Amino acid sequence: MHEAVEFIEVWGRASGPAPVPRQRALGTFDTEHEALAVAREARDQFRRSGRREYAWWIVRSPGSQLADWIADSHSDREFVLDLRTGELIEVA
Repeated sequence: MHEAVEFIEVWGRASGPAPVPRQRALGTFDTEHEALAVAREARDQFRRSGRREYAWWIVRSPGSQLADWIADSHSDREFVLDLRTGELIEVA
């Protein structure tokens, strides 16, 4: 099982503490491939909408604190987490 989750930083004021990200579950899927497809589509829709907030998407095992895959709204780059080292590795 894998879940896809979207996070969007919601700014309340121009100054002050860092924004608290709004989290939205995109679904739970039998395969990582299905979760990735949904997360990538959510990213594409967000970018096409022209929204200016910073957002990111992850795929992980349900309830996990570590992401298997991560991407954000400011680039086309995608990453996976190397669990042996804790390093983010760019997907080529």
